Amino acid sequence: MTSTTHHETQIVSDPDVPLVRIVREFDAPPEKVFRAHTDPELLVQWLGPRGMEMRIDHHDCRTGGSYRYIHSRDGEEYGFHGCFHEVRPNELIVQTFTFEGMPDGVALEKLVLEDLGDGRTRLTSTSLVDSFADRDAFVASGMDTGVVEGYERLDEVLARG
Repeated sequence: MTSTTHHETQIVSDPDVPLVRIVREFDAPPEKVFRAHTDPELLVQWLGPRGMEMRIDHHDCRTGGSYRYIHSRDGEEYGFHGCFHEVRPNELIVQTFTFEGMPDGVALEKLVLEDLGDGRTRLTSTSLVDSFADRDAFVASGMDTGVVEGYERLDEVLARG
């Protein structure tokens, strides 16, 4: 496991359902990848694109909990919030996700962590929205840049231990 390993982030829009599926492998066991998604001190180090500051209003990652955070750059702020519907350590997070700039657009997200053995994990994330138009707007918003750069930053956090 070296820090020079590069894993491709696959982002696929489903042709039949207003859903986006993201698949990414990490050179870390599921418990470390899970912790990076649930520990606010780690989350601020990697979530979102490079060049954005992240501030967490609250982050209660447990079944029935909720979260809110703000990304900012150059004096502009972008808020996001949601609820955790099911959290199972090291294997699953089901949550809602709302960009406060489009408060009617709520995504239902499911993150599944798969232990690949040898200290590696595959994360599969699905985001389901109300319509194909909402899904396409979600993808067109630059989500791909934020996801790819965020997962590159997560690689760096995981490599530091």
